[in-house]
This record gives sequence, structure tokens and C-alpha cells, in this order.
Amino acid sequence: MDFEYPWAFESRRSAVHARNGMVATSHPVAAQAGLAVLQDGGNAADAAVATAAVLNVVEPNMTGIGGDAFALTQFDDEYEALNASGPAPASANLDTYRERTDATDENGDPAMPEDGGLAVTVPGALAGWDALADRYGTRDLDALLEPAVEYARDGVPVSEFVARQFAHAAPRIREYDETADTFLDENGDPYEAGDTLRNPDFADTLERIQNAGIGAFYGGSLGEQVVETVREHGGELALSDLDSYRPEWTDPISTEYRGLEVLEHPPNGQGTVALEALNVASEFDLPSDPTNPDRLHHLIEAVKVAFADGYEYITDPDAYDIPLETMLSEAYAAERAADIGHRASVREAKAGDHADTVYLTVVDGDGNAVSFINSIYMNFGSALTTGGFALQNRGHSFSLDPDHANCLEPGKRPFHTIIPAMLREGGEFRASWGVMGGSMQPQGHLQVVANLRAGLNPQAALDAPRFRWLEDNQVALETNRIPESVVTNLEGRGHRIIEEDAFFDDGGHWGGGQLIWRDDDGTLVGGSDPRKDGQAVGF
Repeated sequence: MDFEYPWAFESRRSAVHARNGMVATSHPVAAQAGLAVLQDGGNAADAAVATAAVLNVVEPNMTGIGGDAFALTQFDDEYEALNASGPAPASANLDTYRERTDATDENGDPAMPEDGGLAVTVPGALAGWDALADRYGTRDLDALLEPAVEYARDGVPVSEFVARQFAHAAPRIREYDETADTFLDENGDPYEAGDTLRNPDFADTLERIQNAGIGAFYGGSLGEQVVETVREHGGELALSDLDSYRPEWTDPISTEYRGLEVLEHPPNGQGTVALEALNVASEFDLPSDPTNPDRLHHLIEAVKVAFADGYEYITDPDAYDIPLETMLSEAYAAERAADIGHRASVREAKAGDHADTVYLTVVDGDGNAVSFINSIYMNFGSALTTGGFALQNRGHSFSLDPDHANCLEPGKRPFHTIIPAMLREGGEFRASWGVMGGSMQPQGHLQVVANLRAGLNPQAALDAPRFRWLEDNQVALETNRIPESVVTNLEGRGHRIIEEDAFFDDGGHWGGGQLIWRDDDGTLVGGSDPRKDGQAVGF
């Protein structure tokens, strides 16, 4: 029977409750793979790696070993931040890139391209999986990859949201033969919901990693394959860039919002944007109703302020002295909040990219947690594929302006969008969570935290209608669930509202969140975003 698959997922989900362990992510097959690891005695780190690997199979347009990863971990009340994002090639040269690129910015100056080899930075995700499993896991990486191998070999049905993403990307990836051969059907058409997607090349790739370890990728034959593909398409990546790559363990950064401590990943990620926006929002007495126009106005304006600072300062902290202490201070938040009035403002920033990724969270029966995000940036990344996986285009985030903090430099990591998060209350672990979706992520973090503090449970906090600020006074709003009077009010303040159906039809989205809360008695309460195909599952 042929079913209709409308875009509007009318969620009537209840929050999921369990005590022995829980996984929440954007695809049911991946969530179940992680749950099976927990049920077999694995811990949160084991389940996170297994889930991440399966997501490579079921959402290959958003994630993969050709991309980057970040994680926050909490084991025995010790919190760490894992940075598995890769740098520009050691031979990257600003003048060379400016000469080679055909892309330009709004001023007509050279800009980093979205497609092709120049946009490819060192992929850090696989090294991140290995580091997480080695530091906290109880299983070897090769065992944790096995469910992904089986799904890649046998195939999985394409889910609704993934089918939509494939359809949007089809014209772009048809320009690259290996990508089209791997991710389009035998007729060169995008897979539709319910079609079976098989990826035997990726199964072979994972088996090579199982047999030879991650060295096959970071300096070995698989890495040679990656380098050849990048260089064939004008890039600078070298095998030595892969061989020398190591992920980094650091400390989370945080702020307090109405008694709830919000933990984010430090730069080069944009977690600072979320924290600054929360600090600014704290300066206002916000109504609890998520659709209240006064609340929406002030949250939108807080986001604009935080993005303006984030895009000016956030980059690789090893290459630039980021004024982090100032950006996260209460005094600075009060100063920035004083600039927010009754009407919409225009800031020197924009947040309209529709980049994609996957997010997963796991909390095990002992209360240990992993908040994990893995991405190839845009839909199918650079549009280059090798070995059954797409290569990221994180280099697109670099500026080619030599005076910009985020300017391209050899071995430098770019400004990064993907940000995992956690929550503490009174010093106790409370939640592992995140919201995927490019520049939507800090906006989603702000709105979900505000919803939780307004008393909404994890599922309801994710369900609530969202805004997405784009640039200038343009705001995409989920108008189908927001009263018309609210839209009129916001427009009267100067906000230019883009209605839900039009934004979605143009490829826009409001992110996809996952959240697992842990009560004092150990009960886990999970939610999964209805804007994606996923679920929260526990036992």
C-alpha cells in the first residue's frame, strides 16, 4: 500500500520513563542499537559509540566518519568535553584558497566554497569514537561497530525526514558520480520513505577499521583513499594531516539560568552563543507561555546579541585569544540586555544556514551520561564521497578575510556549529541533551532551557513551537501552532515573520532535539523531537 508522508508530524508523544538506561536520537533504528548495548551490559559510552555508528548508515547525509564530533561526558560526577573536530590541512594557504575559490561573500570578496575538496577539513569523528570508547567504554571499538556493519550490508528502510533531505540534496549530489552512485537509487533518483538503502561500500569500510583499527583511516590505506578523493577535487588534504590528528579532552563551560546550570562545549564550538543568550535572557522577567509575544521578542533579541559576539570572536582557541570570561559574565549580559528595547533590532550577524547533523544522548543505569553530536555539516557535506561515506565541508565555516578571528590558517580548527549540552541542579547531574541543526542549535538550546524552567517536561519542552532567527529582522516561526495575534504583535515590533509552511518548503527546519532527564531517585525521563524521525527508548 502506498502511504502519504506529510511533513507535519502531529506529535502526541508522552515523555518516556525508565530506570535502567535510556537512549534518545533522531532515528529509531539507531536508538534501538544503543539500547541493545545497554541491555547487554554496556555503559553510556559503549551505547553512544554504537548509536553514532548506526546513525552513519541511516542518516548518511547528515553524519559519518568523514565528519567531526563533539561530546560532553559525565562519569561518576566527573565532567569532560571531547573535541573531535579536525583542522585545516597543514598546507592550507589563504592566498591559494582565495585564488582557487569561485565562491564570494555578500560583498563580492572570495569566500570558502560549500562543495569540493577545498571545503574538506580533517575528519575527526572516528578518532572521537575511539577516544570515547577507550576512556570510558567497556567494549572494543570493533564490537561496537558491528551493528552498523550489519545494517549497511543488509539495508535499512529510509525514514520520512531522511527521504525529504535526500530529495532536497539530489540535484547537488548528482554532480559527483561516486556520491550519486552511493546515495541515489539505480535510476539516479532520491530514495523515498520506505525504500531500502544498502551501502555495501560503507560496510566494507567499517570492516577495514574493525580489522586494522582507526589507523586504517588516520594514515593507512583508507586515509589514502580519502586524500586522493579530496585532491582530485582541488583540495589540500594530505595523509600526514590524518596521521597527525588527535582529538582533545577539555573542560565544559557553563552558566546558570534561573537555578539550572547549563553546560556547553567550549570553543571552537558555538556553545558560548547559547550561554550568552541565556545570560541576556536572564535579565528579563519572561512570561512562561512559549507563545507569549513578549517572551518571544526578548528571546529573539537575546539570540541576535549572542550571535553577533559569537561570529566576531569564536574560532580555534589555540589560534586566537577569545574573550570568553567577558562573554559569559553577568555584567556583560546586563550591558548587552540594556541594548534590547521594545522593537526588533538589526545586528551584524546572520544565522540562516540550514546545516544538518545528528545528535544522540545516553544515560545508563548508573547515571553516567554521554551527550554526543556528529556531523558532516551541510546536507551530504562537501558532496564528495569515498568508501561509502560523505566527506564534511567544515572548511566552509572559515573566513577568507585575513583580519577575521576565524580566518583560514594551516592546522587551525574553524568556528563549529555542533554543540552537545548537559544540565546540573544544585551540583547534581540532571540532563544530557542537545538540539541539532546548524545555527539553530544555540537558538534551540535557549528555547528548550527556558521551556524546562517554565515547568514543561522533557517531551513538552521539545514539542513547544519554536522560532529561528535568520538575519536582520527575519524570523522563521512555527506559525501553525502560534496564535495569529502573536504573529501580528511581533510584526508590529518590526520582526519580519516567515511562516512555517513556506520556510519548511524552502528546505528550512527548526532543528531536532533529544533530552534525557534524571530525577533524584534515578528515574529517567526522556523526550525526542517530533520534527525528526527519532525516539527516546529505555528499559
